[in-house]
Amino acid sequence: MIQTASLKFLKNLAKNNNKLWFDSHRAQYETARKDFGDFIQAVIDAFGKADPDIASLEAKQCMFRINRDVRFSKNKAPYKKNFAASIKRGGRKSVFAGYYFHLEPGNSFMGGGIWMPMPDETKKIRQEIDYCQDEFNKILSSRTFKTLYGGLERLDGVSLVNVPKGYEKDHPAAPYLKLKSWFADRAIPDADLHSKILLKQTVKAFNAIQPLVYFLNRAVEE
Repeated sequence: MIQTASLKFLKNLAKNNNKLWFDSHRAQYETARKDFGDFIQAVIDAFGKADPDIASLEAKQCMFRINRDVRFSKNKAPYKKNFAASIKRGGRKSVFAGYYFHLEPGNSFMGGGIWMPMPDETKKIRQEIDYCQDEFNKILSSRTFKTLYGGLERLDGVSLVNVPKGYEKDHPAAPYLKLKSWFADRAIPDADLHSKILLKQTVKAFNAIQPLVYFLNRAVEE
Protein backbone atom coordinates (compact mmCIF):
# COMPACT_ATOMS: atom_id res chain seq x y z
CA MET A 1 0.00 0.00 0.00
CA ILE A 2 1.00 3.61 -0.59
CA GLN A 3 0.93 6.03 2.33
CA THR A 4 -1.57 8.89 2.24
CA ALA A 5 1.26 11.37 2.77
CA SER A 6 2.90 10.28 -0.48
CA LEU A 7 -0.21 11.07 -2.50
CA LYS A 8 -0.56 14.37 -0.64
CA PHE A 9 3.00 15.32 -1.59
CA LEU A 10 2.33 14.64 -5.28
CA LYS A 11 -0.91 16.64 -5.16
CA ASN A 12 0.90 19.59 -3.60
CA LEU A 13 3.76 19.28 -6.10
CA ALA A 14 1.29 19.52 -8.98
CA LYS A 15 0.08 22.84 -7.54
CA ASN A 16 3.57 24.15 -6.73
CA ASN A 17 5.80 22.87 -9.52
CA ASN A 18 8.83 25.06 -8.97
CA LYS A 19 12.30 24.65 -7.51
CA LEU A 20 11.77 26.97 -4.55
CA TRP A 21 8.78 24.99 -3.28
CA PHE A 22 10.44 21.65 -4.00
CA ASP A 23 13.63 22.56 -2.13
CA SER A 24 11.64 23.64 0.91
CA HIS A 25 9.73 20.34 0.86
CA ARG A 26 12.64 18.04 0.05
CA ALA A 27 12.21 16.03 3.26
CA GLN A 28 8.62 15.19 2.30
CA TYR A 29 9.82 14.25 -1.18
CA GLU A 30 12.46 11.88 0.18
CA THR A 31 9.90 10.23 2.45
CA ALA A 32 7.38 9.84 -0.37
CA ARG A 33 9.99 8.48 -2.78
CA LYS A 34 11.14 5.93 -0.20
CA ASP A 35 7.54 4.88 0.36
CA PHE A 36 7.08 4.33 -3.37
CA GLY A 37 10.43 2.53 -3.61
CA ASP A 38 9.49 0.21 -0.75
CA PHE A 39 6.29 -0.70 -2.56
CA ILE A 40 8.08 -1.35 -5.86
CA GLN A 41 10.60 -3.56 -4.07
CA ALA A 42 7.74 -5.51 -2.51
CA VAL A 43 6.29 -5.99 -6.00
CA ILE A 44 9.64 -7.20 -7.34
CA ASP A 45 10.09 -9.61 -4.45
CA ALA A 46 6.56 -11.01 -4.83
CA PHE A 47 6.27 -11.15 -8.62
CA GLY A 48 9.90 -12.19 -9.06
CA LYS A 49 8.82 -15.64 -7.93
CA ALA A 50 6.83 -15.89 -11.18
CA ASP A 51 9.22 -14.00 -13.44
CA PRO A 52 12.91 -14.79 -12.77
CA ASP A 53 13.93 -12.11 -15.29
CA ILE A 54 13.10 -9.40 -12.74
CA ALA A 55 13.71 -11.31 -9.49
CA SER A 56 17.17 -9.85 -8.82
CA LEU A 57 16.25 -6.23 -9.53
CA GLU A 58 16.34 -3.48 -6.95
CA ALA A 59 13.67 -0.80 -6.93
CA LYS A 60 16.23 1.95 -7.60
CA GLN A 61 17.10 0.28 -10.92
CA CYS A 62 13.49 0.65 -12.04
CA MET A 63 12.36 4.01 -10.69
CA PHE A 64 12.41 7.15 -12.82
CA ARG A 65 13.80 10.49 -11.69
CA ILE A 66 11.35 13.17 -10.57
CA ASN A 67 13.11 15.80 -12.68
CA ARG A 68 11.73 16.51 -16.15
CA ASP A 69 13.88 17.05 -19.24
CA VAL A 70 12.60 20.46 -20.34
CA ARG A 71 15.18 21.17 -23.04
CA PHE A 72 12.83 20.52 -25.95
CA SER A 73 9.49 21.03 -24.22
CA LYS A 74 7.21 24.06 -24.14
CA ASN A 75 6.22 22.97 -20.64
CA LYS A 76 9.07 24.19 -18.43
CA ALA A 77 7.72 22.77 -15.17
CA PRO A 78 10.85 21.22 -13.62
CA TYR A 79 9.26 18.19 -11.95
CA LYS A 80 7.02 15.30 -12.89
CA LYS A 81 3.69 15.01 -11.06
CA ASN A 82 4.14 11.29 -10.54
CA PHE A 83 6.37 8.49 -9.34
CA ALA A 84 6.88 5.69 -11.84
CA ALA A 85 8.82 2.46 -12.23
CA SER A 86 9.60 0.28 -15.24
CA ILE A 87 10.27 -3.21 -13.92
CA LYS A 88 12.06 -5.17 -16.62
CA ARG A 89 15.15 -7.22 -17.28
CA GLY A 90 18.15 -4.93 -16.95
CA GLY A 91 16.18 -2.13 -15.28
CA ARG A 92 14.31 0.85 -16.68
CA LYS A 93 16.93 1.73 -19.34
CA SER A 94 17.03 -1.67 -21.04
CA VAL A 95 15.49 -2.39 -24.46
CA PHE A 96 13.29 -5.19 -23.13
CA ALA A 97 9.56 -5.26 -22.50
CA GLY A 98 8.43 -5.33 -18.89
CA TYR A 99 5.98 -4.14 -16.26
CA TYR A 100 5.04 -0.60 -15.33
CA PHE A 101 3.55 1.13 -12.29
CA HIS A 102 2.54 4.80 -12.41
CA LEU A 103 1.59 6.66 -9.22
CA GLU A 104 -0.22 9.95 -9.75
CA PRO A 105 -3.25 11.28 -7.85
CA GLY A 106 -6.28 10.73 -10.04
CA ASN A 107 -4.24 9.08 -12.80
CA SER A 108 -2.51 6.00 -11.40
CA PHE A 109 -2.24 2.84 -13.47
CA MET A 110 -0.37 -0.45 -13.83
CA GLY A 111 0.41 -2.50 -16.88
CA GLY A 112 3.17 -3.68 -19.14
CA GLY A 113 4.56 -4.28 -22.59
CA ILE A 114 6.99 -2.13 -24.53
CA TRP A 115 6.68 1.59 -25.22
CA MET A 116 8.11 3.20 -28.38
CA PRO A 117 11.00 0.76 -28.94
CA MET A 118 13.88 1.68 -31.24
CA PRO A 119 13.63 0.80 -34.97
CA ASP A 120 15.57 -2.49 -34.68
CA GLU A 121 13.37 -3.78 -31.86
CA THR A 122 10.22 -2.52 -33.60
CA LYS A 123 11.12 -4.44 -36.75
CA LYS A 124 11.75 -7.63 -34.75
CA ILE A 125 8.42 -7.35 -32.90
CA ARG A 126 6.45 -6.85 -36.11
CA GLN A 127 8.17 -9.83 -37.65
CA GLU A 128 7.33 -11.98 -34.63
CA ILE A 129 3.68 -10.94 -34.82
CA ASP A 130 3.69 -11.79 -38.53
CA TYR A 131 5.27 -15.21 -37.97
CA CYS A 132 3.28 -16.10 -34.85
CA GLN A 133 -0.13 -14.51 -35.38
CA ASP A 134 -2.09 -17.31 -33.75
CA GLU A 135 0.02 -17.21 -30.61
CA PHE A 136 -0.17 -13.41 -30.41
CA ASN A 137 -3.96 -13.41 -30.89
CA LYS A 138 -4.34 -16.10 -28.25
CA ILE A 139 -2.44 -13.95 -25.72
CA LEU A 140 -4.62 -10.90 -26.38
CA SER A 141 -7.87 -12.87 -26.42
CA SER A 142 -7.26 -14.77 -23.19
CA ARG A 143 -9.99 -14.24 -20.63
CA THR A 144 -7.58 -12.98 -17.96
CA PHE A 145 -5.94 -10.42 -20.24
CA LYS A 146 -9.24 -9.15 -21.65
CA THR A 147 -10.82 -8.93 -18.21
CA LEU A 148 -8.01 -6.90 -16.70
CA TYR A 149 -6.84 -4.85 -19.69
CA GLY A 150 -9.40 -5.05 -22.46
CA GLY A 151 -6.76 -4.75 -25.17
CA LEU A 152 -3.61 -2.97 -26.24
CA GLU A 153 -3.26 0.78 -25.79
CA ARG A 154 -4.45 2.77 -28.83
CA LEU A 155 -3.55 6.33 -27.87
CA ASP A 156 -2.91 8.96 -30.53
CA GLY A 157 0.57 8.67 -31.95
CA VAL A 158 1.15 5.00 -31.16
CA SER A 159 0.00 3.68 -34.53
CA LEU A 160 1.00 4.23 -38.15
CA VAL A 161 -1.65 5.31 -40.66
CA ASN A 162 -0.64 2.58 -43.11
CA VAL A 163 0.70 -0.95 -42.75
CA PRO A 164 4.51 -0.78 -42.56
CA LYS A 165 6.57 -1.47 -45.67
CA GLY A 166 7.02 -5.15 -46.40
CA TYR A 167 3.52 -6.23 -45.30
CA GLU A 168 0.34 -6.52 -47.35
CA LYS A 169 -2.35 -3.89 -46.77
CA ASP A 170 -4.88 -6.59 -46.00
CA HIS A 171 -2.59 -8.49 -43.64
CA PRO A 172 -4.77 -10.15 -40.97
CA ALA A 173 -2.56 -8.68 -38.22
CA ALA A 174 -2.46 -5.21 -39.79
CA PRO A 175 -3.86 -3.36 -36.73
CA TYR A 176 -1.02 -4.75 -34.60
CA LEU A 177 1.69 -4.37 -37.23
CA LYS A 178 0.86 -0.67 -37.48
CA LEU A 179 1.45 -0.11 -33.78
CA LYS A 180 4.62 1.65 -32.59
CA SER A 181 4.06 0.53 -29.00
CA TRP A 182 2.64 -2.72 -27.65
CA PHE A 183 1.41 -1.82 -24.20
CA ALA A 184 -1.66 -2.34 -22.02
CA ASP A 185 -2.67 -0.75 -18.72
CA ARG A 186 -5.47 -0.56 -16.21
CA ALA A 187 -6.41 2.37 -13.99
CA ILE A 188 -6.00 2.30 -10.22
CA PRO A 189 -8.55 4.31 -8.19
CA ASP A 190 -6.95 6.48 -5.52
CA ALA A 191 -8.82 4.56 -2.82
CA ASP A 192 -7.10 1.32 -3.88
CA LEU A 193 -3.65 2.87 -3.51
CA HIS A 194 -4.10 2.90 0.26
CA SER A 195 -5.48 -0.63 0.39
CA LYS A 196 -3.57 -3.54 1.86
CA ILE A 197 -4.49 -5.58 -1.23
CA LEU A 198 -2.67 -3.22 -3.64
CA LEU A 199 0.35 -5.52 -3.77
CA LYS A 200 -1.85 -8.52 -4.52
CA GLN A 201 -3.72 -6.57 -7.22
CA THR A 202 -0.44 -5.50 -8.84
CA VAL A 203 0.98 -9.03 -8.90
CA LYS A 204 -2.29 -10.29 -10.41
CA ALA A 205 -2.17 -7.60 -13.12
CA PHE A 206 1.47 -8.37 -13.92
CA ASN A 207 0.71 -12.09 -14.10
CA ALA A 208 -2.01 -11.37 -16.65
CA ILE A 209 0.34 -9.46 -18.93
CA GLN A 210 3.38 -11.71 -18.49
CA PRO A 211 2.64 -13.80 -21.65
CA LEU A 212 2.68 -10.59 -23.73
CA VAL A 213 5.94 -9.47 -22.12
CA TYR A 214 7.55 -12.84 -22.83
CA PHE A 215 6.33 -12.78 -26.45
CA LEU A 216 7.79 -9.31 -27.00
CA ASN A 217 11.09 -10.15 -25.31
CA ARG A 218 11.46 -13.28 -27.40
CA ALA A 219 11.23 -11.06 -30.45
CA VAL A 220 13.71 -8.54 -29.10
CA GLU A 221 16.23 -11.29 -28.28
CA GLU A 222 16.21 -12.76 -31.78
